[in-house]
Amino acid sequence: MNILLINHYAGSAKHGMEYRPYYLAREWVRLGHRVTIVAASCSHVRVTKPRMTSSFTEEDLDGVHYVWIKTPDYQGNGVRRVANMFAFVAQLLRYGTRLVRQCEPDAVIASSTYPLDIYPARHIARKAGAKLVFEVHDLWPLTPMELGGMSRWHPFIFLLQRGENYACRHADRIVSILPKADEHLRQHGMADDKFVHVPNGVDVEQWQTGATPLPPQHVQALTQLREDGRFIVGYAGGHGLSNALGAVVRAAERLQSLPVTIVLVGHGPEKEGLQKKVKQLALTNVVFLPPVPKTAVGSLLAQMDILYIGWNRSPLYRFGISPNKLLDYMMAAKPIVHAVEAGNDPVAEAGCGVCCRPEAAEEIADAVSELMGRTPEERAAMGQRGRDYVMRHHQYPDLAQQFLDAVTR
Repeated sequence: MNILLINHYAGSAKHGMEYRPYYLAREWVRLGHRVTIVAASCSHVRVTKPRMTSSFTEEDLDGVHYVWIKTPDYQGNGVRRVANMFAFVAQLLRYGTRLVRQCEPDAVIASSTYPLDIYPARHIARKAGAKLVFEVHDLWPLTPMELGGMSRWHPFIFLLQRGENYACRHADRIVSILPKADEHLRQHGMADDKFVHVPNGVDVEQWQTGATPLPPQHVQALTQLREDGRFIVGYAGGHGLSNALGAVVRAAERLQSLPVTIVLVGHGPEKEGLQKKVKQLALTNVVFLPPVPKTAVGSLLAQMDILYIGWNRSPLYRFGISPNKLLDYMMAAKPIVHAVEAGNDPVAEAGCGVCCRPEAAEEIADAVSELMGRTPEERAAMGQRGRDYVMRHHQYPDLAQQFLDAVTR
């Protein structure tokens, strides 16, 4: 089968996030299929930009053929990001015939978070006589409405909603990482038999081959905490509004009488504000460290006693969650404090941690205290249950086959 996967933000092991398109495509290639990923030249989540030699630049990575389409540069959210989206969609329409001729796709997957790529994807699928698949990551425009506070009458939201409605009506299959997204999509025209849930996954090979060492700054900081007899609560990832790190800082204030240190590793727009809050509260039990390369995440998580992940309280999560960060935590075989209110909870399902309400600092502090009071053997068993759960449900070879089954059924 020839598969054309359109994902504005697609990355690779070479370029950084987003990783899901790369890992799925790599498995499809191993199964004997020919895969082309079409992505924009500029993405705010990639670490390394592709080297562009023309407005339509091609590159082969681990058997996957990439087409990088030139789009204007931008950073963060805002008008320039929106302009980048429209440029990508316009370029897809421009190069549609060329993609049909080169790729001869049997399946076209529209997978760019925002749903506007469904229009060129359907155009390409119709010209090629291919199946059209709409892949849902976050629910747009619901996400910018419920998390970003945008009005449903905003022109951009209106356009996104039209795109989602169009996808629900015209896609042959709709695949989502969110287990209960079908409840929302049915309200926008999706037939019941179109929906398939394929969650996020982990690259087990990367975990089995071993992680790269930590940078010296991280080694020094964590070694000192160990020597001081501190119980380390770790967080690794973005420092944005959606990560709800303000709650864990407030929990740190309640934990000052215990030998507990919360280590926040990463960067993001909220990091400076969090640092100011820690200084204002005169907290000595919160440490900030810069992000580490993806290949060193395993080494980082191994140094923690327990791990924290939290969410804002939002009705958006009623459709479920499937964060890559949580899967990494579980693969690290560490107990997890999970502050969440969602349609599903992998930590509770796996029995690999303590769950509490989101944004509830007192409950987060109590969960940390509870895990601290467990024996090392109990914590190890709890962490192992998380790893076992991921190995059963989230390996990319299995997920890639589930996705293919959905396309071909």
